[in-house]
Amino acid sequence: MINGINHLLFSVEDLEHSIPFYEEVLEAKLLVKGRTTAYFDLQGTWLALNEEKGVERNRNDYTHTALLVDEDRFEEAVQKLEDKGVTILNGRDRDVRDKKSVYFLDPDGHKFEFHTGTLEDRIRYYKKQKPHMEFFE
Repeated sequence: MINGINHLLFSVEDLEHSIPFYEEVLEAKLLVKGRTTAYFDLQGTWLALNEEKGVERNRNDYTHTALLVDEDRFEEAVQKLEDKGVTILNGRDRDVRDKKSVYFLDPDGHKFEFHTGTLEDRIRYYKKQKPHMEFFE
């Protein structure tokens, strides 16, 4: 019945202010821009922004969107965040087997992560380190 993710939509306070973040930081390609909405292609994923004034977010929870970054380009990705003045968050302590990661916010407080690991990496690591977990094939 479900064939995969159709699109991701983020509510933003100011569309014109948010578009450059998605283009320049996330390298999404702007496809459509209206008065209150914008559509992007993010490596084959439909990403949408919708302008909504006064939306509140909980910036302290762990909810986030993680984007895969090649390990050999991770430092470059972090430098880009710094160069663009993006708010970088303190991450959690990580075992090296869990790969590299950095958390950051878009202009409206949506939390993103650049992560170099895959689901397979995570499961392999957890199977060795977390005997309390139950794994299903």
